[in-house]
Amino acid sequence: MIERIRDPADPRLGPYTQLKDVALRRIVEPAQGLFMAESVEVIGRALDAGIGPRSVLLAEPAMASARPLLTRLGEDVPVYVGTYDLLRAITGFHLHRGVLAAMTRPALPRLEAVLGAASESGANGGRRIAVLEDIVDHTNVGAIIRAAAGLGVNGVLVTPQCADPLYRRAVRVSMGTVFQVPWTRIAPWPSGIVELREAGFTVAAMALTEDAIPLDEYARRGLPQRLALLLGTEGAGLGAPSIAAADAVIRIPMSGGVDSLNVAAAAAVAFWATRPGVERLFP
Repeated sequence: MIERIRDPADPRLGPYTQLKDVALRRIVEPAQGLFMAESVEVIGRALDAGIGPRSVLLAEPAMASARPLLTRLGEDVPVYVGTYDLLRAITGFHLHRGVLAAMTRPALPRLEAVLGAASESGANGGRRIAVLEDIVDHTNVGAIIRAAAGLGVNGVLVTPQCADPLYRRAVRVSMGTVFQVPWTRIAPWPSGIVELREAGFTVAAMALTEDAIPLDEYARRGLPQRLALLLGTEGAGLGAPSIAAADAVIRIPMSGGVDSLNVAAAAAVAFWATRPGVERLFP
């Protein structure tokens, strides 16, 4: 149902108002049970995952490229169409990709369900999950989830203070893979490590400690059947309690006077180096 809009104060556009305000979105989006999906590709992946849109905000020049998506939405979903300038006045940013959808936020699965799915899935017997401890940058969260999807990680867990994987920027950076990788929150933390062990996972913390095992050496020794990789917040890294509770501490060997990588880059390296069968690459 396509409707032309001309007034940025139109009450029907409330979910899209001033999306640049991160603090506001953290309060409003969960409370209203919605999240934002940006771009035809990302919205399409949400639809593939069975997530329903409430409405769509569309720039007039993007109507032709969005036509297949609009066909999938059906007649019951309102599509509000306006100029780029009007959309910017509504959202607070330039809608580069031309389309934004307010989606119904799906219920989070139970921790046991994500751990169980990770235990049963995985190529060649390898089962891995990533635990994101208090990572606050939405871009990093989205990039980690995209790497998890591309490199065969079976699930992602986020701690109570971690950024929302369904925040608009995280969803966009993940390229919609947040809808295909099973994820949920783990709380309380770090005592939740006990639940990981009870589910059969060996817990490996990525940290720069004196006794940390180089990642390639850890893989060479033979990876556990079920592995949980702990990744810490930007700057400070993992907290001391999480490191102390882990079964092993691992690090990425570095050179050139650089001690570590950005957490999203480090996650991608760790996911690649712990994939099933990778130990054959390390003589």
